[in-house]
Amino acid sequence: MERNPSQVTVEPTEAIAERAGAGAGRGAVAAPGAVGSHPTSEDPRRWMALVFVSLAQLMVALGATIINIALPSAQHSLHISYQQRQWVITAYTLAFGSLLLLGGRLADTLGRKRTFLVGLVGFAAASAAGGAAPGFGALVAARAAQGAFAALLAPTVLSLLALTFTEPRDRAKAFAVFGAIAGTGGVLGLLLGGVLTEYVDWRWCLLVNVPIAAGTFVGGWVYLKDIPAQMKARFDLAGVLSVTGGLVALVYGLSEAASKGWRSGVVLTAIGCGLALLIVFGAIESRVESPLLPLRIVLDRNRGGSYLAVALAVIGMYGLFLLLSSYFQVVLGYSPARAGIAFLPMSAAVLAGSMIVARRMVPRLPPRLLIVPGFLVAAAGMALLTQVGLRAGYLAHVLPAEVLLGLGMGCVFVPAISTATSGVSNRDGGVASATANTAQQVGASLGVALLNTIAASATASYLVSHPGGPLVQADALVHGYAVSAAWASGILIAAAVVAGSLITAGRPTDVARAGMRSGPDRGARR
Repeated sequence: MERNPSQVTVEPTEAIAERAGAGAGRGAVAAPGAVGSHPTSEDPRRWMALVFVSLAQLMVALGATIINIALPSAQHSLHISYQQRQWVITAYTLAFGSLLLLGGRLADTLGRKRTFLVGLVGFAAASAAGGAAPGFGALVAARAAQGAFAALLAPTVLSLLALTFTEPRDRAKAFAVFGAIAGTGGVLGLLLGGVLTEYVDWRWCLLVNVPIAAGTFVGGWVYLKDIPAQMKARFDLAGVLSVTGGLVALVYGLSEAASKGWRSGVVLTAIGCGLALLIVFGAIESRVESPLLPLRIVLDRNRGGSYLAVALAVIGMYGLFLLLSSYFQVVLGYSPARAGIAFLPMSAAVLAGSMIVARRMVPRLPPRLLIVPGFLVAAAGMALLTQVGLRAGYLAHVLPAEVLLGLGMGCVFVPAISTATSGVSNRDGGVASATANTAQQVGASLGVALLNTIAASATASYLVSHPGGPLVQADALVHGYAVSAAWASGILIAAAVVAGSLITAGRPTDVARAGMRSGPDRGARR
């Protein structure tokens, strides 16, 4: 009897290879040597492969935030207006979030290694074009191209990781590395962006990707072993158009809400159209023969719950970037480099949460026993930020908040991403990984738009009730940050409830043993 991929939690490499051959009649392309065509659990090359896969993920993560602190310098250099400057960030997010599912399906169709290498070349070329941009239009176009190639890279990276590390303990170590990079990449982007902007030039915030991509290309060429293409080149065009249009409209509406407000006709129309198109996309995917997103992937409660956990975690993370970047530079008067350095404790805390706590506990505990406490610890950290003020010291309020948020996010990302990509059939590995990355990008867009709008509204209300001079305006800004932090804390508490309710998977090691006892035809069922 054929296994339903949504019922699989951990699948041995042999079973993956067996289905790859048996699936040829269902559109999969079987190839001799499929078994062992990528580093197996006995191949030491898999750890070198992890290094270069992680470098690619770091480059994608840096791309999302490295330009943020450099934006004022770029605005002055290219004569970008205040209203226009948001598009330097939004162009990347729009292209990334809307094309991720297509990127995942391309990885399944063209082969992971080939897609990985093409994505690296394209991302490097777009970064070089952005670094040399003569004006606003060229910079936005380059950022959109970066996002498009990031949409090709990100699901391929996660798919390669999921299919290379199948043994629970090795998988926990690999995903701890990935989770640390996913959690700290944004913070490191802020740090590197501040240092490059202050001591070199803002353009190097884009150009720095070129040498990283070149080194990763060489390492990927040498150490990555691809699994042959798992599907024939048949694309769900209606699905591509509906989901791309829906996500573009939704992310655009959320981004515009930061400047126009939630009641704006443009915002409401964009969000309404986006939701309608996503509903149409769901209807299409339930009927077509070769769907862009097989609904069995997201309808599995553990996988779907993990996608929600990732999205909600990123809302909190990007909310912190938004709040503290402005607080450090506008209120406390930090330089770009000093503002970036101020984020370092959070980066260290995410690394500690991912590598020390989550890596050791993921094989031993059901995922929700890490995810739920992680969200609650992060919520406590965000609650501390409600106490910031004009005279609040960094050591007294900001540092403890960063540490708590970092530790909590480290304990969320590793088990959530691992659960989201566990047990997917080989032919669906890319699209499942793409969905996890889509959750991150949509969460980032939602977090920036929502929390920025809340902060701006609270600031405006404070100024109406407390008219005065510059000191009152500074108080109003801090009040807005505090109100936004309170909302972010509430979102993270709600995320703990959602994760605890939906994610019911058992310990990975127990599931793996049950799968081996039941044999290849029944293995790894829940």
